[in-house]
Amino acid sequence: MDLAMDVTERERIEIDLLLEAMYRAYGYDFRSYARSSLERRIRGYLSSTRCASIAEMIEKVLYDREFFSGLARSFSVSVSEMFRDPFFYKALRNTVVPVLRTWHHVKIWHAGCAAGEEAYSLAILLKEEGVYDRVTIYATDFNDAVLEKAKAGIYSSEKIREATANYQKAGGKASFSDYYHSRYDAAILNESLKERIVFANHNLTADNAFGEMQLILCRNVLIYFNMELKNRALKLFTESLARGGFLCLGARENLQFTGVSNLYDEVDRKASIYKRRVM
Repeated sequence: MDLAMDVTERERIEIDLLLEAMYRAYGYDFRSYARSSLERRIRGYLSSTRCASIAEMIEKVLYDREFFSGLARSFSVSVSEMFRDPFFYKALRNTVVPVLRTWHHVKIWHAGCAAGEEAYSLAILLKEEGVYDRVTIYATDFNDAVLEKAKAGIYSSEKIREATANYQKAGGKASFSDYYHSRYDAAILNESLKERIVFANHNLTADNAFGEMQLILCRNVLIYFNMELKNRALKLFTESLARGGFLCLGARENLQFTGVSNLYDEVDRKASIYKRRVM
């Protein structure tokens, strides 16, 4: 084996040990994340530290919780936008909301909510459909820093322009400007949108089921998991979902070849919306 291969293999071992240290010291299990994405994030974080190698990061993780927290946050995929994939929100409005109306109270889990853009998008849609006042949205992420941003509901003017275009394509029924007020180069979402949202820390790799929900959204998160972790998350969602409830995944995600595929009916293939079978 040549020297380049030796270096590569040594780095893989260091990454394995780093992930094991994070799990055993703090209970955060990233060992089953998609490897290529994880390695890129670890190398990126290494370049922002004074550590000379990944091996040095292991000691820092074990004895410096601040260092660990920063590294864990770097694994969080927090890039999102309001009304991302407008076709999904159209499908949600047309196929899921009519069923939600039949429940007296609706509990919704938005897993991996990042900075809250999609949770607020859902709030707007449900408000326009007249069901927001009997809904509770539990928006969760394992990254406390992005959860604080989500609670604030403040976004840049650029993001708001992007959101306005998406909202219109998604079949919005009002003027998007009705839902925020501008201040300097940012926009603050109306407080009324936050009334039915509970932001909370939850780790899909380690935490338990999240109560009985009528709707669960986890969009563009499972693509970062390997098959073992993906099946764990889907089992968690299935345990948390009422029979007849809906599971919504990202546009590049589906239930094919997963351990729960036989428990769901496909509602909309393009939008990756599934319904939990009653029997």
